[in-house]
Amino acid sequence: MRVDKIAALKRTKLFAELDAQTLSALAERAFERNFQKNEILFVAGDEANGMYVIAEGAVRAFRVNPDGREQVIHIERAGATIAEMPVFDDGTYPSTVAAEELTTVLFIDKRDVRRLCLEHPQIPLAALRLLSERLRRCAALVEALSLSEVDQRLARFLLNEARQNGTRSQNGFVLTLTQTNQQIAARVGSVREVISRAFTRLQHEGLITVGGRRVIIPSESALASFAEER
Repeated sequence: MRVDKIAALKRTKLFAELDAQTLSALAERAFERNFQKNEILFVAGDEANGMYVIAEGAVRAFRVNPDGREQVIHIERAGATIAEMPVFDDGTYPSTVAAEELTTVLFIDKRDVRRLCLEHPQIPLAALRLLSERLRRCAALVEALSLSEVDQRLARFLLNEARQNGTRSQNGFVLTLTQTNQQIAARVGSVREVISRAFTRLQHEGLITVGGRRVIIPSESALASFAEER
């Protein structure tokens, strides 16, 4: 699979403002790599030699709990970058990253990124904004895992999925889940059996209607109130 490297770089927050000549030079030094679903890009603690631009597909960053369960930290899709932190702090990769689906990425050596940062001050400024967003998301995840019940975390997950991928109808939001209950559990910090029971409780409360992988949210405000969304 061949991708338009310049177009892929241009879509990112880090490199969007670079001129055509600089983008072309960077594209020549970016290595294209393809990954199958669930194939590992890198493992937490590995030596980090560079960062990745997601050209097509999606990846998930996660850590493995002591009991062997995955805890998903964030999902990134085409147009995003991943593993920026080690470029600046010379540390190892902070999390394991795997492909969520068939995915094409561009690998950029951290020396090339650092050189560009010195030549183009807008890149480190964009990196600060990006890393700040990630920090806020991680803080929200910690808060959710420590202060929210599983039912609330599942409600928040369904709301986010519906807003991003669902459709509105006369009956409310309609969402077709592409994740298994095991994958949802990894996103909200639980296990498959507990998620299955949480679905049943939300349905019993009239907050959702479930038919196979199809979920209807009759009232967005009611589900948001249950999730204590602010």
